Amino acid sequence: MSKLGSFIGFFNTYRYYLVVIIGVVMVGFVGQDSVLNHIKNQEKIAVMKEEIADYNARNRRDMDQMRLLDTDPKAMEKIARERYFMKADDEDIFVLSTDIPGRKTTTGAMLEEENDTTIE
Repeated sequence: MSKLGSFIGFFNTYRYYLVVIIGVVMVGFVGQDSVLNHIKNQEKIAVMKEEIADYNARNRRDMDQMRLLDTDPKAMEKIARERYFMKADDEDIFVLSTDIPGRKTTTGAMLEEENDTTIE
């Protein structure tokens, strides 16, 4: 009984301090609305805002390119030449590669020669 009596005496003496400490722990670290979860959510929001900015920039660039394709007939030819290596009938295209021989390319094929590839 002595231990129980000393516990009750300790609790009666420091009850306000104990309630405040337990309340701070509950609000700060436990539960869905804790300060710790709030900080984690703020970090996630910051990352998502960066992603939104990247997607908006990419969207603006693509929209500008679409407008250019609609207004300028030379733009389609430029894109076809740069991205898809298309050529006119009277010209040759040389594709310079920095791939290391014997390593797989992005398509998975093994490189056999060290020379640059010529597409005709």
